[in-house]
Amino acid sequence: MPDHSTLSRRAETLDVALPRPGSAPVHLLVDNTGLKLCGAGEWLLEKHGTRTRRSWRKLHIGLDADTGRIVAATLSTSDVDDASQVSTLLDQAGPVASFTADGAYDQDGVYGEVARRSPDAAVIVPPRSSAVPSQMSGTAPTPRDRHLRYIAEHGRRRWQQASGYHWRALVEADISRFKRVIGNGLRSRTDRRRGTEIALAVSVLNRMLELGRPEYIRLA
Repeated sequence: MPDHSTLSRRAETLDVALPRPGSAPVHLLVDNTGLKLCGAGEWLLEKHGTRTRRSWRKLHIGLDADTGRIVAATLSTSDVDDASQVSTLLDQAGPVASFTADGAYDQDGVYGEVARRSPDAAVIVPPRSSAVPSQMSGTAPTPRDRHLRYIAEHGRRRWQQASGYHWRALVEADISRFKRVIGNGLRSRTDRRRGTEIALAVSVLNRMLELGRPEYIRLA
């Protein structure tokens, strides 16, 4: 039976591939959460009650809205901008029919990354409260301009219903499932091992979906 040290060294080079989606574009739901780093500091806190500043990493995931499977995942340091990881997630997910995320992703770069890979994909991101239309909104409105116009005419709640933004709740539920099943911490000590740890966790959660997934039927 391999010991902990052997498994840790193996995790440094182990390549765990995330599931590749089919050729059909996916409806990608994106969100992120924080995972604390477990290590010697946690032991000191438990034994001596010392107060230390917890270190943590951001887990960014992309969920296929139709199947519930996690098709993209990456780790970053806690100080990076959420939108900076969109390129990595899109590379893993492949072609998308739509990209849905919260207001932190309301950036021109996000629209550009999605359009570069999937020109016909819809970007469903709520504009910030301080957002203003572009200079070309009157003659050649961008998707973001159309979001702003609809919100101005019908309100933000109606926009959420019309655009399908409410489906983002699925990725929030999946993050909750990740923390309940896997945990809210990373046990590995290096970034490469942490990446392997996340890839294994994603494989476990996706395997659980293969064993059975509830089907919901609206009765009223």
